[in-house]
Amino acid sequence: MKKIKVIIIDDERLAREEVKIALKNYEDFVLIGEAENADDAKILIEKEMPDLIFLDIQMPEKSGFDLLESLDHVPAVLFITAYDQYAIQAFEVNALDYLMKPIREERFAKAIQKIRDTIQLKSSLNDAVAKDRKIFIKDGEKRFFIQLDEIYLIESLENYTRLFFQDKKALQRRSLRQWEEILDETIFFRINRTEIINIKYIQAINTTDSGRLEVKLKTGELLEVSNRQSVRFKNRNGI
Repeated sequence: MKKIKVIIIDDERLAREEVKIALKNYEDFVLIGEAENADDAKILIEKEMPDLIFLDIQMPEKSGFDLLESLDHVPAVLFITAYDQYAIQAFEVNALDYLMKPIREERFAKAIQKIRDTIQLKSSLNDAVAKDRKIFIKDGEKRFFIQLDEIYLIESLENYTRLFFQDKKALQRRSLRQWEEILDETIFFRINRTEIINIKYIQAINTTDSGRLEVKLKTGELLEVSNRQSVRFKNRNGI
């Protein structure tokens, strides 16, 4: 059985101890670290690359949601909270599950089995796992877990970027350059100074009188590729 690497993130030491004690009954869950705040947790997650994090939502200075928003790649998440309203939000952002404090053994067992089934299933899909890279985004009071390849367009707006995915839009405090660093270059292509597209969403490609490419997405957007990027796109795709 696959070993599932776990990190516990909670500002309360006793709460972390409670999870650690509960985990001792599950040999396939291996604790590789713990953190008491979002900043330390981010460093630990990026270093250790866990399969799963137990995450307290309400923490001083930065919340669990703030932590998730700061990560380039989000592992599976099981939220821990003492407040019902956060439990509801956990489901709204499509977390694997949530646990209310104090943790009940029977409820913990059900959450563990759900996590085990989900992670084991992903592991059996091999190549599909690599493409199941998720990020957490927050736009005002709205929060989403999305797979990177669900994004079909990213446009630059001064100090922000706007993501287009599914039938939604969301503003992010992240530059196009920062997005380029984490996106799969075989799927995403920067067509000009202000826009990145997901090439899987291309419906048609035309050449303008000036020799530039014009791309129509399946979602209806008609976008012009810059001269330089038109050349790159043609060379890359043998056009």
